Amino acid sequence: MQEIEIGRAKRGHRAYSFDDIAIVPSRRTRDPEEVSTTWQIDAYRFDIPVLAAPMDSVMSPATAVAFGRLGGLGVLDLEGLWTRYDDPSELFAEVAQLDAVAATKRMQEIYAEPIKPELITARLKQMRDSGVTVAGSLSPQRTKDYAECVVEAGVDMFVIRGTTVSAEHVSGQSEPLNLKEFIYELDVPVIVGGCATYQAALHLMRTGAAGVLVGFGGGAAHTTRTVLGVAVPMASAVADVAAARRDYLDESGGRYVHVIADGSIGKSGDIAKAIACGADAVMIGSPLARASEAPGAGFHWGSESWHAKLPRGERIEIGTIGTLEEILNGPSYVADGTMNYVGALRRAMATTGYTELKEFQRVEVVVQ
Repeated sequence: MQEIEIGRAKRGHRAYSFDDIAIVPSRRTRDPEEVSTTWQIDAYRFDIPVLAAPMDSVMSPATAVAFGRLGGLGVLDLEGLWTRYDDPSELFAEVAQLDAVAATKRMQEIYAEPIKPELITARLKQMRDSGVTVAGSLSPQRTKDYAECVVEAGVDMFVIRGTTVSAEHVSGQSEPLNLKEFIYELDVPVIVGGCATYQAALHLMRTGAAGVLVGFGGGAAHTTRTVLGVAVPMASAVADVAAARRDYLDESGGRYVHVIADGSIGKSGDIAKAIACGADAVMIGSPLARASEAPGAGFHWGSESWHAKLPRGERIEIGTIGTLEEILNGPSYVADGTMNYVGALRRAMATTGYTELKEFQRVEVVVQ
C-alpha cells in the first residue's frame, strides 16, 4: 500500500469513503426480481442484509419486532431507556422537545438512572414472544455485568458494540473483558465491534466472534472524529476487514466470520457500496430513525451522546419521511436515496449482473 508523506516525520496511506468510490456496471444485466438479498449468520437466515442499530432513537422492543418481521435483525440497546425505566415514553417526548443547547446535559441526567436487570429480561421476552430473532447489545464495559441476565432471557444473538472494541484492551483500573474466553463460554453467536483496520479485525475474528462490526457506528449523530480525532473512511475500512476475513478463513481452516459495515451509511447507494467493498451486511441507524414508528420521533442520537464525562455525539433532528416498510421496501416518494433501501440494492445488483450478495462482493469499483 503506497504511503504518502504528510511531513518529514509522519507518513500515512490514502483511505477512501463511500462517497469517494462508485460501482462499475458490467456487460450483463438482470431483472431486479431475480436478485436475492438473503444472508445467513450462524443458524439465522434473514431476507435482507440489514441490522438495525442499537440506538434508542431507532429501536424499541416494538420497532425491533416490526423490523424483524420485515426480514432484518433489530438490535435493542440494553443500556438504553428501555432497560432503565418501566415506561420511558414521556422521556422520549421530552428529548424531542429539548433545544440543542440543553439536550446533551439533560440526556446525561436521564441516562444516569441505573440499568435494571428485570427490565432487560422483560424487553427481550417481549421480542421473543413475537417470534422474531432476538438480538441485544451491550458495551464492552457493561458486558460482564449483564451478560448472564441477557443469555438467560433467551437472546438469539449477542452484540458487543462500542466506538472501538479491542481484543487486547489493557487496563490498570479493572480487569478487562476477555473476549475470547467470554465468547467461548457463551451458547449464542456474538457480533463484536467496531474496528477499522486489518490487524484489529483479525484479532477480533480470533476470539470466536460470528461477525465483526466495521466502523465506529453513530453515523450522522457521531462526533468522535471532532472530539477524539479518530476516524477511518469506511470504504477502505470495509475492504481492509474483508481482507482479514479472507486470511482468517485460511488460517482457521475454513471458519467464515461475517463483516458488517456499521456507520456512514446514509443513502441507499451506500449499502451497495459497502457490500461491493466486501461487507456481508450493514448496520444502519439514522435512515431508520426517519421512520414514523421510530421512538425518536424525528430526532436521532446514539449512546455516545449521553456519555457522563466526554460526549462524542449529539441529538440531531432528521425528520420523519415514511413508515419502516417504505424506508426498507418502498415505494419511495423521493429521489434522494432515503427510501426503498432494499429495492435500491436489488437494482444495483441487477444493473451489474449479480443475483447473490456473495457474488456482488466481486463487483468492480472505481475511485471518483
